Amino acid sequence: MMNIITVDDNKMNLLVIEKILKKAGYGDVTGVTSVKALFSLLEMDSTIEVPVNLILMDMMMPDIDGIEATKLIRKDRRYKDVPIIFVTALGDSNKLAEAFDAGAFDYVLKPINKVELLARIRSALRLKFEKDWHKERDKRIQFELELAKQVQRSVLSKPIDDGKVKISAFYQPSFELAGDFYAWYPIGDNRYGIILLDMMGHGISSSLVCMYICSVLQETITHICDPELVIIELNRYMNQLKLLDELTNFYFTAIYLVLDTEKKSIEYVNAGHPPGIVYVDDSVVLLTAGTCGIGFFDQIKITKGTIEYEDDLKIVLYTDGLIETKGDMEDSSEKLSSELLRYKDLELSELVDKCVPIKNSGSQFDDICIVMISTK
Repeated sequence: MMNIITVDDNKMNLLVIEKILKKAGYGDVTGVTSVKALFSLLEMDSTIEVPVNLILMDMMMPDIDGIEATKLIRKDRRYKDVPIIFVTALGDSNKLAEAFDAGAFDYVLKPINKVELLARIRSALRLKFEKDWHKERDKRIQFELELAKQVQRSVLSKPIDDGKVKISAFYQPSFELAGDFYAWYPIGDNRYGIILLDMMGHGISSSLVCMYICSVLQETITHICDPELVIIELNRYMNQLKLLDELTNFYFTAIYLVLDTEKKSIEYVNAGHPPGIVYVDDSVVLLTAGTCGIGFFDQIKITKGTIEYEDDLKIVLYTDGLIETKGDMEDSSEKLSSELLRYKDLELSELVDKCVPIKNSGSQFDDICIVMISTK
């Protein structure tokens, strides 16, 4: 396994450098006399990353000079971080500047000073080690984020279509880990507890707090049921989080509702969330009754809303990420409300096609979630 490659068209220079390196304890040293031979060496097995830790290269070479060779090496993903040190008799500052622009790490002038060469090699290898360590750490973090994302997606409720009610959701997160969450649970034969929440912020911290709330949701909803009491209980859980930084206050907005298909009623609480829209019989009702966001205060005052219906019922809940896609926040809520009213007869997939822009890299700054509920 090679660690250091030396490139020089003068074989005597290669022998001198090899002797210095091996005496200093660098056992894996390979010397080549041309850039062409260097690339042949690097491409011995193109299916794996060749473990090259350092390249020592003469600047003036007969086929391709060191500067052009450096540019080519930097284009290869496998070797873009391998430090290249020029060992050259050329002291032209313009040429050296060109070499650094091409991607060289350092240079040593001929005739070679052994102490200087070894010091620069140690510096280059130290940097290479640190870069490799960070890359491996980033790979582990990326793997763990992917695992966390899969876990987070797995706890989201699956669609329901049981002959009494149809519940489904669309979810488009803006980051690997999201702060939006939805869930629904049957409560007895004819009632369903449904919640959509939006945790403050993004990333790991928000998703962890979101999963913390998720862990208590099912028991809280199925055992307590009543929207006012459920919101009070969730607020209690949020206030149990003791953070080291007292200036950091995690909170979330939510709409929680209980749908009773036998009594044909909805009881709900809106905790600082964008108002859901209810298409009930021939009218439209906004879910506005409620309280502030959950986690702000130890004690909160809650107003519970109630809606009754006779025939058909459709409810559309959404997070503020959908509002932000409509442009200027001052009138985007009105734009979205108008769109949702216009498309009230559409199924969820059709509504998404009309209202949700295609996700482009860097253009979506918040999670987008829509939950649709309809009775049969």
